[in-house]
Amino acid sequence: MAVPKRKKSRSNTRHRRAQWKTAAPNLVECPTCRDPKLPHTACATCGTYNRRQVIEPAS
Repeated sequence: MAVPKRKKSRSNTRHRRAQWKTAAPNLVECPTCRDPKLPHTACATCGTYNRRQVIEPAS
């Protein structure tokens, strides 16, 4: 089993972790109601997906 020979310093560990960033989700416009929604998912506002009614719209 591979074991590191030396301890990673705190600064090296933090420098490596500093590259982990969160990204805002990409939103697209719903073709039916023009509200922003996640791509490839049913619209939470009107309940359509691919211009078809698939779920009951949120009240």
